[in-house]
Amino acid sequence: MAGLVLCEPTELYNILNQSMNLTRLTEPNYLCLLDARRKHEYNESHVITARRVKQSPKGEYLVPESAELECVKYCVVYDGKTSFLEDYNYEEDEEGTESADDSSTDESSSSCSKNAEAGTAVQCARVLEQFTRHPVRILKGGYERFSACYHFLRTQKIFWMPQELEDFQPYPVEILPAKLYMGNLRQACDRQIQKDLKIKAQINISEDTVTLFTEENEKSLHISVPDSPDADLFSFFPNICHFIDAQITHGAVLVFSGLGISRSSTAVIAFLMHSSFFPLKRAWNHVLQCKTNMRPNRGFVQQLSDWESKLFRTMITDTSEPNY
Repeated sequence: MAGLVLCEPTELYNILNQSMNLTRLTEPNYLCLLDARRKHEYNESHVITARRVKQSPKGEYLVPESAELECVKYCVVYDGKTSFLEDYNYEEDEEGTESADDSSTDESSSSCSKNAEAGTAVQCARVLEQFTRHPVRILKGGYERFSACYHFLRTQKIFWMPQELEDFQPYPVEILPAKLYMGNLRQACDRQIQKDLKIKAQINISEDTVTLFTEENEKSLHISVPDSPDADLFSFFPNICHFIDAQITHGAVLVFSGLGISRSSTAVIAFLMHSSFFPLKRAWNHVLQCKTNMRPNRGFVQQLSDWESKLFRTMITDTSEPNY
């Protein structure tokens, strides 16, 4: 069996907001997101694209028929607020049985204790892990914690047509929770995204001009460099790090470039090496986990290696490895 792992809210946020030419949510075997709460809770509000997992009359969790779990890259289950992988015990109601009828939505009909309810994701995941190649992820803190962090990713929508998924506009990926985001030019120009993520400052690492913060120049840093192996971004690393250090205490910072793949990821990696004292390899892996198609060009990789040597007074990461 593939096993179970806890999934932080920021991880699910980034899974939902991965994109190539289109959002990756359009890929049928990319994400299976399941809601293990009661029917009335799901109908009231749930995470976008989530399906409610159903139970048999005997209370057994049913594997979604349309989900080919052995092919799915991410299988994520959540309930109200589970934060641990331990199983929970159910308290029987007066009749000694737990109701599993989907048509029952009255809270008084529930036979679960508060703690038992919090463990429904674990029980569901125990069933699903028999069919998956990758570990089943359980959302830590459940729907309550996720929706508190990302209220804009809540919905009552149950069915998603292919065109609706194609039209879904992903948000910038989250590098440091509620503090540092990385995105593209379109996202940087979207005022709703700025409002939802509480973006207070931006670093524009592209040749395009974005005027969102022109009224407050101290909130915007523009570094005009092309995405070319010959472009010099290294000499701007200190400015980038100083700007983020100064702004991140006042609110979230968005670092963006044209596509949000090469220049912005280079800048964010350089900042993590500076602020967290991460070697290049660790900073690289962190950003790659947040945005799976990030790809600094070869010139920027060499500049990051030079930055590592400057910060640590020695080269630690072998950038000749295929990963770079």
